[in-house]
Amino acid sequence: MSEQITIIDCPRDAMQGIKEFIPTNKKVDFINAILKVGFPIVDFGSFVSPKAIPQMADTAEVLNKLDLDNTNSKLLAIVANVRGANDAASFAEIEYLGYPFSVSEEFQKRNTNRTIEESLHIVEEIQDIAFRHKKRLVVYLSMGFGNPYGEHWSPELVIMWSERLEQMGVSTLALSDTIGSATPEVITQLFSHLIPALPEIQFGAHLHTIPNDWHPKVKAAWDAGCRRFDGAIKGFGGCPMATDDLIGNMPTEKLLSFATENKLQHGLNSLAFETAYNQALKTFPR
Repeated sequence: MSEQITIIDCPRDAMQGIKEFIPTNKKVDFINAILKVGFPIVDFGSFVSPKAIPQMADTAEVLNKLDLDNTNSKLLAIVANVRGANDAASFAEIEYLGYPFSVSEEFQKRNTNRTIEESLHIVEEIQDIAFRHKKRLVVYLSMGFGNPYGEHWSPELVIMWSERLEQMGVSTLALSDTIGSATPEVITQLFSHLIPALPEIQFGAHLHTIPNDWHPKVKAAWDAGCRRFDGAIKGFGGCPMATDDLIGNMPTEKLLSFATENKLQHGLNSLAFETAYNQALKTFPR
């Protein structure tokens, strides 16, 4: 029996960095198409300051218009503080709260206007909110593969923070290649150490990439034991809080190609994915 790969689609990450506002109904049509594909989790929106991420200001309105009766996909919303976590947790339709925790002090300030130590306290509070509302917390380890700000970075630093978060009870960690700086060597080093060292944590790879270097990154993560991968159709988007130039997301269709190439089970509906792919072409500005 072939192995299983978990592919998570992230339309929120695809849309959030687009300057031109995407009309709410277009977002709804796009996400509804994604929900029919069968992704176990869809990262659909965020409850953050509309001043910081204007594209996500209509997340609650989008949520209220989604067709959730004909999907098994669970919804994930990104939050950046306790207020956002409370807002997201108030919706029964949302299963997962995602929080961006950075190993870079500079990026933590840019992204959530907090220091790393302050962010640790927020993780604790969001965990409590998630527990009380029967939600699950996913922590994204931002700048997990490098640092563009001249700060100290090393695999040991990432390992240290992963261990710290594990001690706090975090059970899902997605290492995030926020600026597309990851190399296969670093990906291998991190996952091959972390996965056996912290067996209670489900590790994921949230990779940003340029079109011609996606395959070595995915292969390195897979070979090192990672089985959970985030993607966005056509690789749209990237983190608007990272650098001036957006590095695209890992294209979901490339993850599907990797699964086919390696005869991996993914459980996704290929025809529905084709429809969602075509919907993406209608959603994003050319």
